[in-house]
Amino acid sequence: MPNAKKVLYLLTVLKIILPFLLQHSYYQPHRDEFLYLAEGQHLSWGYMEVPPLLSFFAWLTHCFGGSLFWIKIWPALFGGLTFFLAGRIVLMLGGRSLALFLTFLPFATQFLRLNFLFQPGFLEVFCWTLCAFTLLNYILSERNSWLYFFGISAALAILSKYTSIFYLASLLIALLFTPYRKIFLNRHLYFAGLLALVIIAPNIYWQYMHRFPVFTHMKELQETQLQFVSRKEFLLGQLKNNTLVIYLPLAAFLFMFTVKGKPFRIFGIAYVLLISYMAWMHAKAYYVLGVYPILHAIGAYYIETLTARRLRAIPYVLAGLTCALAIYVLPLIMPVMKPEQLAGYYKRSGLQKNGFKWEDLKQHPLPQDFADMFGWKETVLKTAAAYKTIPPADRPYTVIYCPSYAFAGALNFYGPALGLPKALSTNASFLFWMPDRYNVKHLLLVAHNIPDENDPVFRQFSTGTMMDSLNNPLARENGIRIMLYEDADPRINHIIETTVAKEKAKFTRTGR
Repeated sequence: MPNAKKVLYLLTVLKIILPFLLQHSYYQPHRDEFLYLAEGQHLSWGYMEVPPLLSFFAWLTHCFGGSLFWIKIWPALFGGLTFFLAGRIVLMLGGRSLALFLTFLPFATQFLRLNFLFQPGFLEVFCWTLCAFTLLNYILSERNSWLYFFGISAALAILSKYTSIFYLASLLIALLFTPYRKIFLNRHLYFAGLLALVIIAPNIYWQYMHRFPVFTHMKELQETQLQFVSRKEFLLGQLKNNTLVIYLPLAAFLFMFTVKGKPFRIFGIAYVLLISYMAWMHAKAYYVLGVYPILHAIGAYYIETLTARRLRAIPYVLAGLTCALAIYVLPLIMPVMKPEQLAGYYKRSGLQKNGFKWEDLKQHPLPQDFADMFGWKETVLKTAAAYKTIPPADRPYTVIYCPSYAFAGALNFYGPALGLPKALSTNASFLFWMPDRYNVKHLLLVAHNIPDENDPVFRQFSTGTMMDSLNNPLARENGIRIMLYEDADPRINHIIETTVAKEKAKFTRTGR
């Protein structure tokens, strides 16, 4: 066992540093990362799109200087902690080094990108695994302290991503189908639930005071994205996400039918319940990634156990096949080359000759996540060049506006070093940070679509000139334009103030 513990620590460290070794230095932060980094500069108990937990780590990132390393260290670190929890489950079962290595394989493949993007997903997967870990420890030991740890884990899961509610509900419902339903007669479960409620109460209050923007966001997500995800696509996505290690969850389900696997059946039942509900809701495949680490751990242990006396070569053959396939598909998982090289590799290798479907339902040369990771700095440099053409005396009366939170975030990330003022946007949580008063003479617009002559704001300017645009065909935001609008009518300030106040009022309770 001591040797197995050393292996666990070694693999945990490797998990943390691995994505840093694989991602090509060409790439910049992902479009969504700019939003979450901005939230770290406006700490709150809630935001338009996500719960507040991620913003704390964004705040820490800014405290440490805001470099790309500090952006990426948090998902990498929590990826390592997630593997550590899965490894602890292996050791609890009596597994050894081979089972730990098998458990590591999905973390070195399908979870690589998740654990290098500063997005809520890495926290959600960690918290789901922590929930499973604490609940399992209670089942095995019946120590009430584990229920309180479960309550804290559940609260953190909800504060990382609201979809965690569905996983927690699946776990609790699954308990009803097992002998462990007696947990509902334990008053400590309800005390733990009360503790969880106390932890998330500030976020609930924030949602209430802002008219529950989470429901507005979910409705928009359903209308613009989820309705185009078929149930078949979601279910096939589960196979696709586990292609390299499909033997692990399959082995886990087999183990649950054994006597020793009895305490683990709740996780199998919870899986079926969650997958069924998410398919019905037209969810995206990656929404349920957090349910897999415990299944991988259980499956790895069972494979090691089954082959301990006979067929000892099988785990090594499976691991070898996974590693060989992982090398082949690695450029799909991580951006290990420059965009042009990746696009060429996909065609030559046959991985995706016809392109990748994005949210616009069209085929493109790169995966959408990768195309979202460059073009930002170039656009900021072009915006800074346009800003410098404005006479210095007029710059205090110049506003930079972006209809997209991504460009507002990118400008505020790179812009200060170039002398740019804070960019504004009414998109996503940026709406809450819009000023109430304005004194606008000029405006720099960074957008794909240029307002027509009847737009109530832009018609107030005497001239509009296109200063530059992004020319990078592989970037998702290719063609973004930088427009300079000059010499505004003073009436524009009242129009902007009224429009912003009206939009903010949709998310503010009267008398607040």
